[in-house]
Amino acid sequence: MTLSRLALLQATASTRSQRLCFAARGFHTSVLRRNDTTSVPRRTRNIGIIAHIDAGKTTTTERMLYYSGFTRRLGDFLPASIRLSHTYHSPSDVDEGSTVTDFLPAERARGITIQSAAITFSWPPAGPEAPESSTSTPARLSSHSHSINLIDTPGHADFTFEVLRSLRILDGAVCILDGVAGVEAQTEQVWRQANHYDIPRLVFVNKLDRDGAAFARTVREVGTRLGVWPAVCQIPWWREADSKLQGVGDVIGMRALLYSEGGDGKAMQVFDLASLHEYHGEFAAELGRARVALVELLSEHDDDMVEKFLEAEEDHLAISEVDIVNSLRKLTCAKPQPITPLFSGASFRNIGVQPLLDAVVDLLPAPEERPDPDTKIGDRHMGLNQLLSGSVNLQPPPSKKPGKGRAVQPNKATMSLKNVETCALAFKVVNDAKRGVLVYVRVYSGRIGRNTSLFNTNLNVTERPSRTLRMYANQAVDVESIAAGQIGVLPGLKFARTGDTLMAYTGANPKVGPPPPLNSLQLRPIAVPPPVFFASVEPNSLSEEKHLQDQLALLLREDPSLHVAQDPDSGQTHLSGMGELHLEIARDRLIQDLKAKARIGNIQIGYRETITNTSSQQEAIFDRDIAGKSAKAGSTAVVANVSDVDPRPDQIELDDNNVLSLSFPDLDDDGTPLAEDGRSLPENLPIEVVRSALQSGVSAALGRGPSFSFSMHSTHISLTFDITNHLFDSTTPAALSSAARLATTRALKDAASLSGAVLMEPVMIVTISVDAPSLGAVVHDISSARGGQIISLDGEDDDLAYDAIDPKRIYTPPDPFGGSGSGVEGLGEMKGMRQITARVPLKEMVGYLKHLRSLTAGRGTFVMRVDQFERMNAQRMKIVVGEMRGSFE
Repeated sequence: MTLSRLALLQATASTRSQRLCFAARGFHTSVLRRNDTTSVPRRTRNIGIIAHIDAGKTTTTERMLYYSGFTRRLGDFLPASIRLSHTYHSPSDVDEGSTVTDFLPAERARGITIQSAAITFSWPPAGPEAPESSTSTPARLSSHSHSINLIDTPGHADFTFEVLRSLRILDGAVCILDGVAGVEAQTEQVWRQANHYDIPRLVFVNKLDRDGAAFARTVREVGTRLGVWPAVCQIPWWREADSKLQGVGDVIGMRALLYSEGGDGKAMQVFDLASLHEYHGEFAAELGRARVALVELLSEHDDDMVEKFLEAEEDHLAISEVDIVNSLRKLTCAKPQPITPLFSGASFRNIGVQPLLDAVVDLLPAPEERPDPDTKIGDRHMGLNQLLSGSVNLQPPPSKKPGKGRAVQPNKATMSLKNVETCALAFKVVNDAKRGVLVYVRVYSGRIGRNTSLFNTNLNVTERPSRTLRMYANQAVDVESIAAGQIGVLPGLKFARTGDTLMAYTGANPKVGPPPPLNSLQLRPIAVPPPVFFASVEPNSLSEEKHLQDQLALLLREDPSLHVAQDPDSGQTHLSGMGELHLEIARDRLIQDLKAKARIGNIQIGYRETITNTSSQQEAIFDRDIAGKSAKAGSTAVVANVSDVDPRPDQIELDDNNVLSLSFPDLDDDGTPLAEDGRSLPENLPIEVVRSALQSGVSAALGRGPSFSFSMHSTHISLTFDITNHLFDSTTPAALSSAARLATTRALKDAASLSGAVLMEPVMIVTISVDAPSLGAVVHDISSARGGQIISLDGEDDDLAYDAIDPKRIYTPPDPFGGSGSGVEGLGEMKGMRQITARVPLKEMVGYLKHLRSLTAGRGTFVMRVDQFERMNAQRMKIVVGEMRGSFE
């Protein structure tokens, strides 16, 4: 059977300029119009593409867009590592720079994805003349058109935050593996991040057309390295003459798909099991063995599959395709996910992408099938739907001392839950040259329309988007509204940041927002990893300083994993980031795109400071005018090293392993006086506001150490607020914060004066892939010249490896170059490649890539992540301090 091409529907975009723009990019305007209509949640899939760098994420995304009818041509974008190594000599392997999702100039220049891109398309393609799916029966979900919101994420370790904020709002993910390299280090990292958010995943083994591709070894590594049972749903079909990939075997539907060599992948020949036995009996037999293994694996985790197996009279091949899909879907969406469906293909050669799209629709969950989104009101955690249904009692607990203090007013927020129209999370902010600031949102309840009044519960401000957009990479289409379960874009918001919760509430005052406690409702935030590199930023002239600060603020709003800090002593502005490439991209963005006239200094390491002694008690009284009004408050602080203080149940965990313990000698936990005649807090300073103000002041003080101006690490702060001595008539939250900052700063200086502060340096977990002949030289260089500690070779005794899954029990078909698929020989070997895992100080890894390539003749690669900060010995600290003084002089 041959698939017919998708007939193009002639339609008109909303404006002539939009139509011409999309036509120039090769987009189908008819597809864009179809996707403007918000689909029902059960017909929606919010998915992401995650993988190690160069695994083929963007190429797979481009094929998905082409087969869905979204684009008219295939966008090819060879990775920089392939282009520069000259390993591809085929005339067809041309970097056209025509990809949809990698549209930034920096992405096309480097051949990597830097910024996650969102795009929406339909699968199967909608329309009266759209072809039927080749791998779906009418009973499967993929026989009906679904709207897929897809996010293509970066694979480079420096852009981990891009992956994190994308995973936060996704309902499912496709993890792409390089069939030659197998499970790589960054794959394990993004898999662990997906585990954190409980994202259901599929695995697609890509690049099986390359020499040295080892499907069987890659399947085993999914079990041993990722800790999940691989359910092989497709097996590669190798050509007998030269062992080249020519198609795939569909284990679910018991059919084989033979792709024409050199074609665009739309035309394929489909064999059922009977005809496959006549055409290629050996592959038909292997397909049967794969079905037996799949049914056996599902039966171990799904009792319903056991019943289907018995109803089929214990015939593995007699179980229906729909029953297999239903069992796979149930286990894929389970929490935790016990098995992961695994598919095979070669995106660059247009093999196996359509069955992968069918699997996205069939096996990954719709928004309404995901767990209830986590929300927080004050210190209470609950599900969003649980809250909106009224099943959560928002009434505050009764006062422990009735009759004392203010009377508790009845809370009417529960009665007004029906007025909550919308709840959404802003997960990304982009400054577009044409459209201004664009805020990407995921809507979790209700819908957002044009001019909807949205209250930001993080910033306590109300904003109205003038338009609602659906993004197609760097192109946009106006839509009437963004419904629950959908991803959209709001232009014109001036304050919204990454991680902010946006709420629409009927009848709310725009200045004060919804009534308490709903005005403090927050969806689960997005964790921001700490920066480890920094560079100085200076304007070219004093007249450019204001413009530079504005552009830096815009850059930080786009990427919260960047940090900007001002050194009071030198007056320098420091820009911090996740890695050398991360800061390099931020520098290019600041200078070239945002047109800031500034100089960027050399990239340096962001160390931390810590103290080794306990300070004496330091009291500070802040008494100054703030905004023309008198403000006065006080507090007392004592600081010590975390290891010297016993943990307390009520302590507050801060960044960088810092801990805060607040003490109120004269107040109860709810802010009421302990003594009957004791002084109480004023109405404008409830206990929650006092705690928040004091914590803010302490955090500000910890941002600058007493000796080297680095942030503090592993510090315990005991802060006391005595209502008798520290509360005044003019006390305000700002005064409380300032008093806490002054007291903490004095305590830090006192502790440092006793024995001096100690620098702490970031130590990295480094995973290096090298060829076998270079193994000894690299290990010697890491352990001797760079002071590193080798943790494992080829994943042995690695904390990332999973011992619960026996690789001998994992079904794998035979590889043409790897022998039988039943054994485990060669596990961890990647075409002669070896993997080294080590702990190395970050200082020794600066510029390491060039050195590694010289040791390995250009074959070595590495990724690294922050393990922890460790104290430096006196010798290393002396060297680092000397280098810092020299760089600033």
